[in-house]
Amino acid sequence: MFEPPYAAADRFESQLRELGHVVISPATVQRAFGVTAAELAALQPFWSELPPDGYLRDGGRYRFRRHSCFVAEGQQLRQVEHRAHWQPLDYNALHGGIERWFEPMRPEAVALPAWQRLLTGLARVASALKGEQPWFIEAHQFRIDTTDGIGRPTPEGAHRDGVDFVAVFMIERAGIKGGESRVFEARGPQGQRFTMTAPWTLLLLDDERMIHETTPIQPAAEHGHRDTLVLTLRAGGFQGP
Repeated sequence: MFEPPYAAADRFESQLRELGHVVISPATVQRAFGVTAAELAALQPFWSELPPDGYLRDGGRYRFRRHSCFVAEGQQLRQVEHRAHWQPLDYNALHGGIERWFEPMRPEAVALPAWQRLLTGLARVASALKGEQPWFIEAHQFRIDTTDGIGRPTPEGAHRDGVDFVAVFMIERAGIKGGESRVFEARGPQGQRFTMTAPWTLLLLDDERMIHETTPIQPAAEHGHRDTLVLTLRAGGFQGP
């Protein structure tokens, strides 16, 4: 496995501006977003009871998820009325063009102190790069498991999401091999590959500039799974048909 190319704690925002992507260590996540390891750990149990994703067009049973939407403006964060997740076919040829209704996040998770700090912190980073404004955030809790032997974190393949920024937090890897993260310039030759293993490692992408994917996972033990939190930030409003 290739180790993540962690950015220096005082350089991650400038690296994001320069390269369009950055990998941030758990320790830097804690310092940058004002959260403790204990506060982050309090979020992790909410990945143990995610409902199955009923929209997989490859017939798989390997993905479980919840989805909720928020608006961050300055230090204020509000959850909006539950809504469908929608992407255009241009960005998701496999699952785009349809309204996908997932179960919302648990209120107990959203109420935890770390939750607001993570989302408002990401909004601050986004505003530093693209101007102070409200950010429309979709939150996806994912579990990919190996019940059927193979789990696909990105069944749509290498893609962009049609937003401004994508944040992928590693929550847990257990009993698996694979799951390599790959990022490529959308209009250039440069790319990187690495495997996120440490809980609360963060991959942060400028979605206009970068394409990303994660390779399939295979079991290395019984009940293997890969848990992530994916947050997308978009200016101007949520995506919709």
